[in-house]
Amino acid sequence: MEVSKKMLRIAIVGATGIVGQQAIVSLIGHPWFKITKLVASERSAGKKYIEALKDANGSSRWWCTEELPDNIAKMVVEEAASFDAKSVDIIFSTMDAGAAKELEPKYAKTTPVISTASAFRYEDDTPILVGGVNMDHAALLAVQQKNRRWKGFVSPKPNCTIAGLVVSLKPIQELFGVKQVVMTSLQAMSGAGRTPGLSVMDMTENVIPYIAGEEPKVETEPQKILGKFTGNNIRHAPFGITATCTRVPVLDGHIVCAFVQTEKPCSPEQVKKAMVNFGKDFVDLELPSSPAHLIDVTDDPFRPQPRMDRDKGGGMTVTVGRIRKDPIIENGIKYVCLAHNTKLGAAKGALQTAEYLVKNYLKLVK
Repeated sequence: MEVSKKMLRIAIVGATGIVGQQAIVSLIGHPWFKITKLVASERSAGKKYIEALKDANGSSRWWCTEELPDNIAKMVVEEAASFDAKSVDIIFSTMDAGAAKELEPKYAKTTPVISTASAFRYEDDTPILVGGVNMDHAALLAVQQKNRRWKGFVSPKPNCTIAGLVVSLKPIQELFGVKQVVMTSLQAMSGAGRTPGLSVMDMTENVIPYIAGEEPKVETEPQKILGKFTGNNIRHAPFGITATCTRVPVLDGHIVCAFVQTEKPCSPEQVKKAMVNFGKDFVDLELPSSPAHLIDVTDDPFRPQPRMDRDKGGGMTVTVGRIRKDPIIENGIKYVCLAHNTKLGAAKGALQTAEYLVKNYLKLVK
């Protein structure tokens, strides 16, 4: 596949944050996209990016293990409020929800916006796309553009906690149906961001049993993602979810312990086969950020583990283990899944969405 005319120009808004930094790393050397603009708050505007990353003590806040490229380090940061969206082809928005609610519609008047923020996830004319799970929902973007008279659009990613959950639920839903889900998350510290973030005293030898605002997102977004596109909106999947979300002393990688009641009886072996075979059509699209397998199923009872499994498929593969029959829930299956929260669950997942939309919705590559 080749870009039809030229490399597409990319702006990253919220470039100094963790997800913005991950977006930069994900885009380095991309065959279709080139970062031409870095955008952030008024505090960072006018500074070279490397200077904007410094904290009050002069220390760098570059979070990624990869080296910051020199051309990116020297790029001058523009202010989000006054940024000209027409100067680029695609915008990656990694702002917080408040700023996104204000600025993303402004950008979308002229330019496609791929967002990691929650600001537009719950709008009736806005899909929440997850690679290989619900790509037919992309057709809802045309409804959004018509409703809002936008030349661009806003396409948000889901909450990072459910990225692995919905990928693992999709093959179960397709073959056996889903009646209800009970889940507990063990979420990495990077999901809290750097501002305000978590202190060493908060997390050393500790687990935080509550994450503000998280459980309502986890209990509502999967039904939209796994719902049915009707032509004008999405009819949400009818199953219910009850969730407990916790923060654990892990740097990257969210684990979800899921208990699923299916509509049809199924064995652990049938679920494993469904997961292993899932997503082949999407993988065959050969999008640059897609892994060879959407789900990797392990028989090791001690896996998945964040340190060992979060970077599978470049951080884009969901690892599932401990698939078992539940002894209490009728037609119950339980398992543990792991997804990289700042890759699949945020920046790189957003990049994968952009790749799909550029190729299949905007038709800008061939």
